[in-house]
Amino acid sequence: MLVRAAWERLTVYLPIMLMGLMAMGTYWLARNTPTLGAPEAQRPATHDPDYFMRGFSVKTFDATGRIKSEVYGAEARHYPDTDTLEIDQPRIRSFNARGELTVATANRALSNGDGSEVQLFGNAVVTRDATDAQGHARPRLEFRGEFLHAFVNTERVKSNKPVELIRGNDRFTAENLDYDNIDQVLELRGRVHGVLNPRAGQ
Repeated sequence: MLVRAAWERLTVYLPIMLMGLMAMGTYWLARNTPTLGAPEAQRPATHDPDYFMRGFSVKTFDATGRIKSEVYGAEARHYPDTDTLEIDQPRIRSFNARGELTVATANRALSNGDGSEVQLFGNAVVTRDATDAQGHARPRLEFRGEFLHAFVNTERVKSNKPVELIRGNDRFTAENLDYDNIDQVLELRGRVHGVLNPRAGQ
């Protein structure tokens, strides 16, 4: 009788005991199961270069295989946060859609990601060749200043710093410059001084 009474009591509490064991087992598994690391928070991009080039030359070509530009430099650093390329002692040769050559040099250059804009710092010089795409002679055009901003695709040169413009034998100085090579429009602002020399044979 005692055994039967004990068994009946046990069967009453057995489900509760089993549930308690299962709860304890679940708790143990939860504590001892390795957890995946928390996803790493995306760090904000810093202005640190992600690659360097030294003593380099880079050429770009259009869809027909014709050369568009050639960039030489002593050293270049790419900054991923701004997608810009900073170049020491750059020499840039650029050909427009008509095949006309423009050359730019400076102490330092800063180019955007696709090379369509180049800022030139320190002893900046931009020179347009003295012949056009058909080989016809024209006045050589040269811009000089401590800062020049060249827009390659739209063939413009701008500056908010003092500049010197040399066109053939003529010289101009100004405090600001905006030159559009496609429309052949030159705007000099601020204190503008010019020296016009007669052409040979005049």
